[in-house]
Amino acid sequence: MLATQRALTNRYRPLLEGLDLTYPQYLVMLVLWEHRALPIKTLGTLVQLDYGTPTPLLKRLQAPGLIRRERQASDERSVQITLTAQGAELRERARPIPAAAEKAVGLADWEVGAAKSLLERLTSDVTAPD
Repeated sequence: MLATQRALTNRYRPLLEGLDLTYPQYLVMLVLWEHRALPIKTLGTLVQLDYGTPTPLLKRLQAPGLIRRERQASDERSVQITLTAQGAELRERARPIPAAAEKAVGLADWEVGAAKSLLERLTSDVTAPD
């Protein structure tokens, strides 16, 4: 599975170059395009990032102005990640990426759906408490 994950990441690399995003940054942006703003902890959970990964990744997205990181007034320990106008505009440039990635994978639509369903079940099963 690690080889498959690496190969998929490599397939995305040329698609993401024009957006100046890495694959993990793209995943974060996909979640933010859907939710617009989230606490960093929730974002990390949705993208399934390791505990130490979100902060440096988010700093790299903040530098070009794609996101804002703001401490919550109600809880200084909580940081809210908000999509900026520039980050929202990037979504339009990213719209062709899912179709291009599916084409690069070479699976039929039903195969992509079946693989996604199986991987979601596998993830759920292996992350469930014993």
